[in-house]
Amino acid sequence: MNKFFLIASFLLVLSQSVIAKEEAKESNQSRFESLSKLTQVIGTVEKYYVDDIKLEEIVDKALKGLMQELDAHSTYLDKKSSKEMSIQTSGEFGGLGITVGMRDAALTVISPIDDTPADKAGVEPGDIILKIDDKSTLNMTLDEAVSLMRGKPKTKIALTVVREGENKPIKIDIVRDIIKIKSVFAKNIENEDLLYIRVASFDKNVTTTMRKEIKANPKTKGIILDLRNNPGGLLTQAIGAVDLFVDNGVIVSQKGRDVTDEEKFNAKPSTTVTKVPVVVLVNGGSASASEIVSGALQDHKRAIIVGEKTFGKGSVQAILPITQDRSENIKLTVAKYYLPSGRTIQATGITPDVLAYAGEAVKEKNSEFKIKEADLKKHLEVELKKDNGSKEVKEKEEEDSKVLTKEDISKDNQLTVGIGILKSLIIIK
Repeated sequence: MNKFFLIASFLLVLSQSVIAKEEAKESNQSRFESLSKLTQVIGTVEKYYVDDIKLEEIVDKALKGLMQELDAHSTYLDKKSSKEMSIQTSGEFGGLGITVGMRDAALTVISPIDDTPADKAGVEPGDIILKIDDKSTLNMTLDEAVSLMRGKPKTKIALTVVREGENKPIKIDIVRDIIKIKSVFAKNIENEDLLYIRVASFDKNVTTTMRKEIKANPKTKGIILDLRNNPGGLLTQAIGAVDLFVDNGVIVSQKGRDVTDEEKFNAKPSTTVTKVPVVVLVNGGSASASEIVSGALQDHKRAIIVGEKTFGKGSVQAILPITQDRSENIKLTVAKYYLPSGRTIQATGITPDVLAYAGEAVKEKNSEFKIKEADLKKHLEVELKKDNGSKEVKEKEEEDSKVLTKEDISKDNQLTVGIGILKSLIIIK
């Protein structure tokens, strides 16, 4: 009986080995045929195409087409594109200050960056760019579009965009400038023990600056973290930002082709700096790293998310060299992000806990004459100080620049809602 079992087992293993070898042989044969097909097409184009184009140009076009067909974020970077990317990642370049992506094959604005030419000119998240100057963006790659928009400072460019709610395309004239991004700034909210932190993008200094601002305000009872129109940035900084508020558990994980090959990033108690209530503001321009932060804080029930649904960019790209001197590269999607609950951001985004739309907050109607003598007196004092050139007034003005006033807040419905929720959280706590 044992002999029979051993023989059967041996035959099974032998059979499996033969099948595996046959499958490997067929796979190799299939790969060879596929590569032969590619070589045949390139050779045919080189020989018979109506225009005389060099082999190098044909291969470049083939690579661009291949990467474009994979997904919206994978791309082939020739020598020129690789150099431009190097300039961009240095942190200072001539351009518009706009983050774009491909959505349903249309060149779409993810977000304008704070205080840049695009932001000042009125470009909005969700705008679909039809033309860059007089060139149509139809069938244009993402990198071609970025290359056209970037240029020498003080030069003019016109974007023709389609915007939701508008009946016809809008032409936006912009003057390029050197883009210097101030990634983080903080303000105290007027007459409240609340701290407002705005993160415009996740560059290499975000976590350090946020920690500094939080520690500089030890009496703060709650924090508003504004990630609206934040296009993302460095994963390490997104993890670091969450780690300031969360002391244990998974922050984010990423999985590649092999789902068993999972990399997890965990919070550490030693890096947590505050346990006060947090409200995070997001909108359709919040993408990638900002979605990781808002989603992780939401999953850990560490913050209430207020605003509009985010962009939905949850994939990881790597720059991989394809030449010995690294002058040519491919940007390839190699993994997807997953939040602590296991959900993915990709194409779904983060749904806020409380939906709030952009615009001015509802104001109290002025039904009566509300100016009082105290207001007149205060006004008079300020005027006198201005006449005397008082140093006190200058100091007050500098102090006010670090304060978010009630007037500022009244112009921002999402911020108004966020502050109201934060106050409620403080009372409940």
